[in-house]
Amino acid sequence: MDSTTATAELGWTIYPSQGWEEVSGYDEHMNTIRTYQVCNVFDNSQNNWIRTKYIHRRGAQRIHVQMKFSVRDCSSIPNVPGSCKETFNLYYYESDSDVATKVFPPWMENPWVKVDTIAADESFSQVELGGRIMKINSEVRSFGPVSRKGFYLAFQDYGACMSVIAVKVFYRKCPRVIQNGAVFHETLSGAESTSLVAARGVCVPNGEEVDVPIKLYCNGDGEWMVPIGRCMCKAGYEALENGTVCQACVSGFFKAAQGDDKCLQCPINSRTISDGATNCICRNGYYRADSDPPQMPCTTVPSAPQRVISMVNETSVKLEWSPPLESGGREDVVYNIICKSCDNRRGSCTRCGDNVQFVPRQLGLTDTSVHISDLLAHTQYTFEIQVVNGVSDQSPYSPQYTSANITTNQAG
Repeated sequence: MDSTTATAELGWTIYPSQGWEEVSGYDEHMNTIRTYQVCNVFDNSQNNWIRTKYIHRRGAQRIHVQMKFSVRDCSSIPNVPGSCKETFNLYYYESDSDVATKVFPPWMENPWVKVDTIAADESFSQVELGGRIMKINSEVRSFGPVSRKGFYLAFQDYGACMSVIAVKVFYRKCPRVIQNGAVFHETLSGAESTSLVAARGVCVPNGEEVDVPIKLYCNGDGEWMVPIGRCMCKAGYEALENGTVCQACVSGFFKAAQGDDKCLQCPINSRTISDGATNCICRNGYYRADSDPPQMPCTTVPSAPQRVISMVNETSVKLEWSPPLESGGREDVVYNIICKSCDNRRGSCTRCGDNVQFVPRQLGLTDTSVHISDLLAHTQYTFEIQVVNGVSDQSPYSPQYTSANITTNQAG
């Protein structure tokens, strides 16, 4: 409620009839407003009340009342008796419906609940109204908890010369906000000025909870505080607009995991097939090993080794070769040696037996040389020097290799 917005009489209830009087007045900006004034300072035992109309609570638990008023100093009134006051009382009465009459609730404390005795202080403004200077004071009081559907306010004068210039009744709330990646809806403040009302947050679309529960607390001044937990954009989405939006990675970009990271451009030899990609798929002929991170370029199989040299010594041989021209874009290139003994008369070759020795080993060579011993004398051998890398097992084709044909001598 805001009395300054009234365009006609406020129509508040007055008791007794010769007490408060509703009159037109002006605020400090010279806007016409409806005010109530009383000045029965020369009559003892004053008990003058005004009661507002029924005010709906609207779910609020604590009510705030801002009052603008002027009180004349008793010392400035000639021949004023000692009963002159410079204060007034503020009350409220709760009800589930508009039940008030001219005699109900009774005009007394209990059933009315006293909020406070209001006194003018130094926080006033001096305004010239109608040729005289007025000191307009502004005071705010609050009360709660309130639980009924609505309430009335009442102002009691007991011997002051004063005007109630404006009354504003309101409650405080924390506005809808997006914080820590979560939406917190409008939340009313608590019943006490020190209350903290917990509000659960909901992750923004395409956000995921990182710490639960996600909470903010609304304090008595309608301010959010004490954030707990947060949400992050899920894989395939990045945070924009200060974390208030999770937007899908555009075509050609990806984000592999939940977090605050931005979408990354697809690495070489890969692409996406839709927005919101969590990884980039390799182009035809390119592959990614299971251990490769998603930001690593897709790679391919290596070409064959080059320039094989064989050096036979009786029933042993040393093979040396040069690395392939193309490693496939990887550094995990290794070599395997396939040993075959061949029968020229039959024109066929068979795998060598287990007695053949390879130094340092037959499979997974990292160096470009190997020493092979315990071969049969006067026998023709074919050695395939096979090259593989971390994605060779994903290729539908056999590994590239280079062959070396040798014939052993007489054993020593």
